[in-house]
Amino acid sequence: MNTDSVLYEGKAKQLFPTDDPQVLRVVYKDSATAFNGEKKAELGGKGTLNNQISKLFFQLLTEHGVEHHFIKTISDYEQLVKKVSIIPLEVVVRNIAAGSLVKRVGLPEGTQLSHPVVEFYYKNDDLGDPLMNHDHIAMLELATPDQVGHMRQISLQVNDILQLYLEQKGLMLVDFKLEFGVDLSGRLLLADEISPDTCRFWDNTTGKKLDKDRFRQDLGNVLEAYQEIYQRLGGASHA
Repeated sequence: MNTDSVLYEGKAKQLFPTDDPQVLRVVYKDSATAFNGEKKAELGGKGTLNNQISKLFFQLLTEHGVEHHFIKTISDYEQLVKKVSIIPLEVVVRNIAAGSLVKRVGLPEGTQLSHPVVEFYYKNDDLGDPLMNHDHIAMLELATPDQVGHMRQISLQVNDILQLYLEQKGLMLVDFKLEFGVDLSGRLLLADEISPDTCRFWDNTTGKKLDKDRFRQDLGNVLEAYQEIYQRLGGASHA
């Protein structure tokens, strides 16, 4: 097997095979993208930070019994994961109004929601990752009703775990995106990454944004924000 051949390349990661057919090697890239790839930049060290931050979050979820694809990191930029067939849906959990929710429903940014809002988006760049309801998902046969229900349940469980943990670190979990896959035995596993690329983190006291919005909104100090998240999670001062 040629373990140097790219199986898949996304905006922020590459996937490679390994000698084990049930394990893949993930390489985190330094690429930063926004608005479906319309805005791009290279930020040296970003891949390392997202790799290490994701590791810390997956380890936390392991402690709480959440099943996922992460196995271990093998270098600053690389980790090993269980091979899964990705379900073409993104699950977004929102606790505070921000991003597209503000544009769609008119709430001011920063509005505390009365309860977590769970949304499903079709993973399709050509269509702009549109918002989906359960009927759309069934129509396109993107996932079974049982899978959709399980994804929602796990996402809300992850929300509870991360909110409590991050509150202790002086951070608000505004919202986040999760992806799921099915392994060779048919188990539904949390997949992809959990990082400032896929979550909105705000400082509890100042409201400072410490995530990808710094890149989207030209706020500057993107890497410094990611580094601050890593440090607050217990990482070293230099990832």
